[in-house]
Amino acid sequence: MPDLSQYDFYLTAASFFILGIYHFHWIYRIYRRPMTTSVGITNHLRGHWVESIMEERRDILAVQTLRNWTMAASFLASTGILICLGLLSVAASPEKMAEITPGLTEVVREHRVLWLFKLMVLIVDFFFIFFSFCLAIRYLNHVNFMINVPFNLAHKITPEYVTSILNRGMMHYTMGMRGYYFSVLLFLWLFGPIWMLLGTIVITIILYHLDRQA
Repeated sequence: MPDLSQYDFYLTAASFFILGIYHFHWIYRIYRRPMTTSVGITNHLRGHWVESIMEERRDILAVQTLRNWTMAASFLASTGILICLGLLSVAASPEKMAEITPGLTEVVREHRVLWLFKLMVLIVDFFFIFFSFCLAIRYLNHVNFMINVPFNLAHKITPEYVTSILNRGMMHYTMGMRGYYFSVLLFLWLFGPIWMLLGTIVITIILYHLDRQA
């Protein structure tokens, strides 16, 4: 009879396979048919927004909008690193998690290595979230300066170039949000691979609809 680790492997592999196939299809549509995805539509609209801001010199609107994005990214990056540090504390002493959730006591005791591996994957995910939002803040700060530079002072700073930097920053923002979605599945994984598989199906359906709406 298969043991828990074998069930864990097959069900976890199925979850990663579903996520991998979906995101491969998502990336393919972004590059091949961008206007059928929310990413492609928003990238296109941001191009028009940057062009109107730079041509009409609406500096205050640009600063306020970029500030809101930067504040949101800062909050999400701070939240990610705080959760990551908390998980590192739990990884150093797994008994703390068992005390918080008594149902995990037997799992932690009998499958300590597997449980710690799941926890480390979760920690890596939150590090990824932190760095993604930090990179988003970096690009947004660059745009904050570029978008206010007059054409006669820097001819290379065109609306197309500023838009490419802005879209790059927002792509990192999107990747950070994907990391948060993925963290839900990893938390469910701690309670069992079946919960992760069910969560993967639900998350994939939700993303399918979100990725096709601007």
